[in-house]
Amino acid sequence: MKKVYYLKTCSTCIRILKELNIPADYILQDIKTEPITVAQIEEMQALSGSYEALFSKRAKLYKEMDLKNQDLTERDYKQYILEHYTFLSRPVIINGDAIFIGNSKKTVESAKGNL
Repeated sequence: MKKVYYLKTCSTCIRILKELNIPADYILQDIKTEPITVAQIEEMQALSGSYEALFSKRAKLYKEMDLKNQDLTERDYKQYILEHYTFLSRPVIINGDAIFIGNSKKTVESAKGNL
């Protein structure tokens, strides 16, 4: 599968998608208008190895809910991501068995070589 989970209203996501020049055979899913399903998050977890790897600790809600002072489990990370799209570290790019999570320079460079 070739898929990108992103946020259409996120300037960083849009910049990265332009920089990567995502091929036409990729499916783009705006996670705000088309929420992530349980099957999709479980597939991402299988590729990444954990729900925590998919979780954004930079989300405004993370700070507002004071989650950094809580002992979160994998189950908690999964539930928070499913409850609110801002908890997914974006973008998430999937190409077959390869997954690229987030917007760090290193991740974007790795994704470039794997599209």
